[in-house]
Amino acid sequence: MIDLRSDTLTKPTPEMLDVILSAEVGDDVFGEDPTVNHLEEKIAAKFGHEAALFCVSATMSNQIAIRVNTSPQDEVICDKNAHIYKYEGGGMMANSHVSVRLLDGDRGRITAAQIQENINPDNVHFPRTKLVAIENTMNKGGGCCYNLKEVQKIREICVGNNLRTHLDGARIFNALVASGESALDWGSQFDTISICFSKGLGAPVGSALLGSKETIDHARRVRKIFGGGWRQAGYLAAACNYALDNHIDRLKEDHIKASEIGKCLAKRPFIKEVIPVETNIIIAECEGVEAEKLVRIFRDHGILCFTFSSTQIRLVTHLDISIDQMNDAVTIINAMKI
Repeated sequence: MIDLRSDTLTKPTPEMLDVILSAEVGDDVFGEDPTVNHLEEKIAAKFGHEAALFCVSATMSNQIAIRVNTSPQDEVICDKNAHIYKYEGGGMMANSHVSVRLLDGDRGRITAAQIQENINPDNVHFPRTKLVAIENTMNKGGGCCYNLKEVQKIREICVGNNLRTHLDGARIFNALVASGESALDWGSQFDTISICFSKGLGAPVGSALLGSKETIDHARRVRKIFGGGWRQAGYLAAACNYALDNHIDRLKEDHIKASEIGKCLAKRPFIKEVIPVETNIIIAECEGVEAEKLVRIFRDHGILCFTFSSTQIRLVTHLDISIDQMNDAVTIINAMKI
């Protein structure tokens, strides 16, 4: 079975397992796990931030970020399809007691002009606009990437209006590999950044929240009440360290494989359109068949994917999809008759 449902499905490589088993660990709640400490220092420095906090998941790091960047009755600006709004269980409202202003971006990419137009006036009738959050790459936009120049304009608007900025960078390394841009350039645009190690980088578990030392000290307290105190977390941090050292450059392979599968799908009569493939996510609009039915047909032919709406399917390439599996998927899709 060729499993293209998500890049979260990867298993540790043998080399990563060796690193996990040999990790030096301690009690992270006491701040005494050297492997966790090393990971936090390394990922913070990579993006030019003072500190980082190792978290269970990108959802946790996103939700902590919203909590430390806002106060109750504040408002968060994001795209209508942002992960923090659409796929985190209503966490913004439940955890931070904030409202949300949803914008209609270009495949999920909002602009500085849109943000400027949606900043609330200082009036008791309105929530206080406090945080702007963007997602790169944009999951619902087919893994599309933000333009750094536009992000710099967003930063200018936010600084000028005393707004905080957060990057949901669950797949930020996919974006950096695709664009060739610098992690430091991106890091300088945001007050906080959430980074996931268990997607394209192939670690089994883990995310990090980046920010100033003061922000991360606050975040550590929030992580505690979210149940995020973990003990010998260095076994997991070791996998993330290995991923950072060995699995970033290879992301371009995933992008090539996704592009080839996307080109194949675009030629099939049961696909109306494939959203332009920029990284490792393929979103295809169905033609003459419901998405759920098409997913079942794919499964019957040995390919796993899933519905992304009633008319869309999503496929994602990742570390565990070999070039042979990509070629097999293309052969299967080309031969399918629906």
